[in-house]
Amino acid sequence: MDKDVLHQIEQALGHEFTDPALLLKSFTHSSSVDNRLDSNERLEFLGDAILSLVICQKLFEKFETYPEGELTKMKSMLVSRGTCAHVARRLGLPKFLVVGKGMVSHKAFPTSLAAGLLEAVIAAVYLDNGFEPARDFILENFGGLIERIDAEQAHGNYKSLLQQHAQEQFNTAPAYVLLDEKGPDHNKCFESEVVIDQRHFPSAWGANKKEAEQKAAYNALVELGVIQKSAVHDLI
Repeated sequence: MDKDVLHQIEQALGHEFTDPALLLKSFTHSSSVDNRLDSNERLEFLGDAILSLVICQKLFEKFETYPEGELTKMKSMLVSRGTCAHVARRLGLPKFLVVGKGMVSHKAFPTSLAAGLLEAVIAAVYLDNGFEPARDFILENFGGLIERIDAEQAHGNYKSLLQQHAQEQFNTAPAYVLLDEKGPDHNKCFESEVVIDQRHFPSAWGANKKEAEQKAAYNALVELGVIQKSAVHDLI
């Protein structure tokens, strides 16, 4: 990677590195090196922790009346692979990642690679110039997303979150399909599924159609990597 490319990356990040080797390493995928320790994997590990800390602190300060469970759900949405990949793509970072021969093309860049790249970049900024620049970088790029985490989303409106994600990533709206209903009229339950761009996601049952759709939206968000199942499974 030559100096011109490194300068382009610095412009995209809004951060000039004192140690260019750190920047280069953050964009080095394990498939391009013989020793995995020469790749960005260790930086991903550190960047993930820094991102979580900054996001948690911001949510703690911004949403003073929300209990721990609500803050956990919001944090899960914000630091998920889907969200991190979205930020990385918005900055135009994936095209700079150094990958090995035969690796997937950047046109079909996997969410996991894009998310890991962003985490590695966060760690590189931190190691290069300290916590405050890393915090500023995170808040600058996640600030708009934090603002959009409103009370509706925080209290489990998965349909709203899925609508937003589908529009941004697939340029289409999710469709909800009623698959089945069981039980007597006074005690029915309903099964619904989400379809996005002809892709069907795991169905869900609910005590009414609205609940079934919310749970189906949750299943789609988990499968898309927007939220982590472990963070909210007890609420479904």
